[in-house]
Amino acid sequence: MTGWLGLGGRKVVVAGGAGTIGSALVNGFRSAGAAVAVIDLDPGNANKLAFAADLRDPEAARAAVGDAVEALDGLDVFVHCVGINNRKGIEDYSTQEWDDIVGINLSSAFHTAQAALGHMREQGHGRLIFFSSVAGRSGHKHHGPYAATKGAINQLTHVIAHEYATAGITANAVAPGYMETALTEEYLAQHPDKREELVRLIPAQRFGRLQEVVDPVLFLASDRAGFINGQVLYIDGGRTVV
Repeated sequence: MTGWLGLGGRKVVVAGGAGTIGSALVNGFRSAGAAVAVIDLDPGNANKLAFAADLRDPEAARAAVGDAVEALDGLDVFVHCVGINNRKGIEDYSTQEWDDIVGINLSSAFHTAQAALGHMREQGHGRLIFFSSVAGRSGHKHHGPYAATKGAINQLTHVIAHEYATAGITANAVAPGYMETALTEEYLAQHPDKREELVRLIPAQRFGRLQEVVDPVLFLASDRAGFINGQVLYIDGGRTVV
């Protein structure tokens, strides 16, 4: 599969690469032979190609992408895998909570994508992959700001795909459902009675595994997906069809 995807030698930047899914993506790209740089608030010390940045800050976000591209000496693939959630009713959110979720989930995607697209346009090719969510399509309770940002990510994906289609650049998003991630586990630790309830919502009757997100992202990053553009791929065990 690694050879079939042809990712060997590709230069990849993963924003949010220190998170649960982000770390799995970094490992997946490296296993496929790609050179990977990580951008995160705290990227850790294990990776020499790691850049610390608060992506809510537009200038810091753009600078981090620039630093990562310089370290890689190019950019073939940019993945934005950054997101937080805070589940509560619409009237219960403070202005600061709204701003934090929008800043991290949406604004950081826009500003890092701006920087990444500039490099890709200059070289005449590239793959841009955002992380959306089933919440960007479905009106789940207690997901107001999060759902709004993910719906916006979907539309941002569509617009970028349209604007850059003739520049050799594709833009797509993946939209995971309930996965075995730190975000899900944190929620279930606070509400242990919710696991069975959530599983019942999924036709596959289980949460998704990390590799089941990594593999589609690697495919979208490859030349095999060259004519796939502006799509939101739901990775949800059938959650959005019921």
